[in-house]
Amino acid sequence: MSDDEEYTGEGDPEFIKRQDQKRSDLDEQLKEYISEWRKQRSKEEDELKKLKEKQAKRKISRAEEEQKMAQRKKEEEERRVREAEEKKQREIEEKRMRLEEAEKKRQAMLQAMKDKDKKGPNFTIAKKEAGLGLSSAAMERNKTKEQLEEEKKISLSFRIKPLAIEGFGEAKLREKAQELWELIVKLETEKYDLEERQKRQDYDLKELKERQKQQLRHKALKKGLDPEALTGKYPPKIQVASKYERRVDTRSYDDKKKLFEGGYNTVYAETLEKTWQERQERFTQRTKSKLPKWFGERPGKKAGEPETPEGEEDAKADEDIVEDDEEVEEEVAEEEEEEAEEDEEEEEEEEEEEEEEEEEEEEEEEEEEEEE
Repeated sequence: MSDDEEYTGEGDPEFIKRQDQKRSDLDEQLKEYISEWRKQRSKEEDELKKLKEKQAKRKISRAEEEQKMAQRKKEEEERRVREAEEKKQREIEEKRMRLEEAEKKRQAMLQAMKDKDKKGPNFTIAKKEAGLGLSSAAMERNKTKEQLEEEKKISLSFRIKPLAIEGFGEAKLREKAQELWELIVKLETEKYDLEERQKRQDYDLKELKERQKQQLRHKALKKGLDPEALTGKYPPKIQVASKYERRVDTRSYDDKKKLFEGGYNTVYAETLEKTWQERQERFTQRTKSKLPKWFGERPGKKAGEPETPEGEEDAKADEDIVEDDEEVEEEVAEEEEEEAEEDEEEEEEEEEEEEEEEEEEEEEEEEEEEEE
């Protein structure tokens, strides 16, 4: 046998024994793995079975809870419906009682009107109820269509009594028909009277409104306004502030209103008088420096100057007062000029700021266009 040939070990008992040993070891290892896997698998199956049982129990308990909740909701809904029906029945009964009382009062009022010989006013002013602040007519207008239909049904249920004509003969039926005919004639007569009364009331209201408009037109003309200024729904607008003023206007509405009723000149004169009084008071309270009295030679007299005659001191004091007045006027003029300059500077600054903002916007637009 050469060295290049591979050794296969065929026919060598040791080699065969080693191979068999390796196979047996592998088989045992595989058996251990399989047994271990089966144990793990059985454990997982047991856990899965327990979870399924737990899930089934939870489903059963949840179904029972849902059933109980549905039953509770059903009972609650039935109770709510029952309470709503009872409340509705109570309201219907209360409304029926109120309508019966109103019908009795109406019948009594109609009877009193019939019994009354002298003709009273063709309309009455309804009093407002103490609690709500609304009259009965206003409450009647605020009712919905359904409420009116329901009240109509309830009212008709006790106004129109069912006819009990079972077992009546021909004569009794004729008497009943005649009675119903007389009742229809009576009701139609009352209806006609009420319609005529309503027409008269509408005419009176129209006349009163026209008189009120005429009075308002005369009032507006007296105030120098348009004739229709006070006849509208809202009062006329008045200008209470100027949009050109920068300071806050602290005057009251009455003060502003008087400005536009021809009293601006008076207000302006009062303002000037008040300003003059303040400045006059400030001027009279100033500290005055007077020269001391002298006997003999005048203080500060130079050589060669004439003597000071009597009364010249008072003239000089008057001159000093005039000079002080001129100084005050100059100060006031300077203050007004400074205020005007400050206003002009503020306007120039605002214009410069607006120009800078416009330039910045133009630069931003140019940058955006360059980026695009």
